[in-house]
Amino acid sequence: MKGCIAVVFGVAALCRWPFAAGTAELSITTIKEEPYTMAEGSGGELEGYCIDLISELSQMLSFKYKVHLVKDNRYGAMDSSGNWSGMIGEVIRGEADLAVAPLTRTFIRERYVDMTASFMSTGISFVLHKDVACGDRSVSLLAPFSTEMWVGILIAFLLTGLCIFLVGRISPTEWAEPDKDEHQFTLLHSYWYITGALSLQGAGPHPKAAPGKLISAIWWLFAILLLACYLANFNSALHSNDKHISIKTFEDLANQDKIEYGTMDGGSTMLFFKDSKNAVLKRIYQHMERKKSYVASLEEGIRRTQEGNFAFIGETASLDYAVAHHCKLTRSQDIVAMRGYSIAARQGSPLLKSLTMAIRQMSESGHLAYLRDKWWVSSCLGDDGTCTSGTLQPYDMRGIFLLLGLGLGVGLLFALLELLSKARSRAQEQKKSCCSVLTSELNRRFGSGGDVTEQDATDKSKA
Repeated sequence: MKGCIAVVFGVAALCRWPFAAGTAELSITTIKEEPYTMAEGSGGELEGYCIDLISELSQMLSFKYKVHLVKDNRYGAMDSSGNWSGMIGEVIRGEADLAVAPLTRTFIRERYVDMTASFMSTGISFVLHKDVACGDRSVSLLAPFSTEMWVGILIAFLLTGLCIFLVGRISPTEWAEPDKDEHQFTLLHSYWYITGALSLQGAGPHPKAAPGKLISAIWWLFAILLLACYLANFNSALHSNDKHISIKTFEDLANQDKIEYGTMDGGSTMLFFKDSKNAVLKRIYQHMERKKSYVASLEEGIRRTQEGNFAFIGETASLDYAVAHHCKLTRSQDIVAMRGYSIAARQGSPLLKSLTMAIRQMSESGHLAYLRDKWWVSSCLGDDGTCTSGTLQPYDMRGIFLLLGLGLGVGLLFALLELLSKARSRAQEQKKSCCSVLTSELNRRFGSGGDVTEQDATDKSKA
């Protein structure tokens, strides 16, 4: 099949365009730029899912084409006089042979144009700001910190208690005579001591050695900062005006009046709500009609959603693209009206059957899935899309965790150096190797006994 086919592209996340005129082979009209499109391709040509799709189809069916953007920036709707706007109107009037875009197959459109098999499945859902979607209906005592944060605090608690115990055993200043003195910092007392710090009360006795004092000071600083963050976040959750808002479904959306919501004016989504017999969806349409909360374009709906206090209702494919590139947005898992995107052609067009067969072939070969993965890749690194509800995460407090870890390491190092210095001096006095004296000291401090008798004899001869 040879020939030159005019193809009109719609304005949506599926189709990209440059911000200025393209190369000579493209016929592009000026339109309002869309804020969430990617940068133009090299040389200023169009790029995107739809461009890749029509390029692949042209190679499979051996036809050439030229592209221009739809003049009125609309998909296509019929007015009261029976005239069509947007891409559908251009196809009907013969201004384009095909309309390649995220164009939904609807009964009313198929009465006036022919449409191919769907190249992508979609449905109707809504996006909103994560702070709204994750609003808690109740405030829990554990809510200020995430689960990962609580696990990190527990690990820090266990490590700090163990380090104070080890420093108390190792440091000669803390425990000068292991054979005679009773050691104050047992493992149980070490944990009791740092528990007192968490309540800002302190439980004596306190460390006497410099390494123990260092670890104690770092832990107190950690505890004070931790409590300050906990109380501030807990107070914020208690006094949040939106703490009772949690919108996850269309029913949640219809049953509240704090968050405004709307869809694209004149699009297939608006017509679906208008014709729906479902009571909840009918209430949503009546609310949008009463408030006149429609938006002129997809990009306006996403912009208002990013600003907060607005939920944009649209088709899942376009919404998923927006969520993948705007990390503060989240899409509801509630989906209605499953449908498909198709290519539109004039009625009786000889291209339709060949295009349908080619699209089905691309679907069976997995090429359509490849194109979707290519253009819907998320730019929100490290974000799994789960709700955090404003809870503090470990990376929010990584500074104080690093400070605590550094303090524990330095304290242990100082205690070991202190013990090593004592072992070295005793080795010189007793004319023994430093390693044997150090081993003996460690055995005495950790309950092995070792050279206790020999050490006592040496001390008595010195006296």
